[in-house]
Amino acid sequence: MNPLRYPAFRFLATGRAVTMLGNAVAPIALAFAVLDLTGSARDLGLVVGARSLTNVVFVLFGGVIADRMPRHLVMVGASLLAAVTQFAVAASVLTGSATITLLVGLSALNGLASAVALPAASALLPQTVPAEIRQQANAISRLAFNTAMILGASVGGVLVATVGPGWGLVVDASAFAVAAVAFALVKVPAAAPAATKRQGILTDLREGWSEFSSRTWLWAVVAGFGVTNAALAGGLNVLGPVVADDTIGRPAWGLVLAIETAGMVVGGIVALKLRIRRFLRYGVMWCFGDVLLLGALGLTPHIGLLLLCGFIAGFAIEQFAVAWETTMQEHVPADKLARVYSYDMLGSFVAIPLGQVVAGPLAERYGPSATLVGAAVLCGLAVVGMLCSRDVRRLAHAVTPRPATASA
Repeated sequence: MNPLRYPAFRFLATGRAVTMLGNAVAPIALAFAVLDLTGSARDLGLVVGARSLTNVVFVLFGGVIADRMPRHLVMVGASLLAAVTQFAVAASVLTGSATITLLVGLSALNGLASAVALPAASALLPQTVPAEIRQQANAISRLAFNTAMILGASVGGVLVATVGPGWGLVVDASAFAVAAVAFALVKVPAAAPAATKRQGILTDLREGWSEFSSRTWLWAVVAGFGVTNAALAGGLNVLGPVVADDTIGRPAWGLVLAIETAGMVVGGIVALKLRIRRFLRYGVMWCFGDVLLLGALGLTPHIGLLLLCGFIAGFAIEQFAVAWETTMQEHVPADKLARVYSYDMLGSFVAIPLGQVVAGPLAERYGPSATLVGAAVLCGLAVVGMLCSRDVRRLAHAVTPRPATASA
């Protein structure tokens, strides 16, 4: 069965792909907008950290909202809010009125929109296709928006180098507006019976926590990614542009990010066909790919090596992502899935603002190279920690048998 046969899945995948197209441009454009404004890695960390902080603070409430309301409508509202904030950021950059305080405030609002949208988007996908093709749907969905990210990262580098970062932010804002239309067209049945009684927000949060904390494989991986994401956010989002400005140049940095996404596309194609019993263990083992990119950026920031390591890191990310999404959707009840996703996101994202904010000061004191190598070591230790969990290594995936014939 092909997930693309289902209109709800097609609109969801389209909306997410369009969003990713803009979001691939945004980090490049915003990073160089701040660097053009003040030239400070510390200020860049504050701006991107503000978005991550509000994302962390509000993501649990985003999960509650997504389990209470129609998830596609939640995504429409969040996309419109994100569009407004990014248009405001673009206008301030293009008119020369941007300040660090203003960019921090608008980034925080954009993080709020993301906190509401992320649990809804992740929990909505299994409602759009039958259970037996969720793995394929996850792979195709990620394949679509990773392909969009290749284009976005390439366009972002070109826009920043030619017409300036402000127009890159206009592209991001426009993408959110288009995505809102696509999400409005998603029609799916409710995740839970309508007769379910209304209860308080704290009760909803306790139910989500109970589902989350009762699964060792879940919280063990989330704890590992709390460390990994902080290291990656500080290393790639903050120090990556700084190192690029001093070595390979801005267009080349955009190319590295595009090649990383190309690795995700190839990884998605491979993940589409996988039938692995220990799917989660397989995905976690691939997370060592992050170590390569951070290490290369810190030790030998040459374009050829960075392109190779970026491709490997992208391929590795996709093996984990498809394994993780499929495992979550298979083992967590549908009516609690958004809340469990929100705890997943909280744990995974909680240290990202810290990583982004401290990356600049650490680089100023110890140098970008040493800071990036330290981030690579942290990523490696986090993967080892995840694999120390017996549940992570042994959790079984319900492998769908291959059909006997094409017609079947």
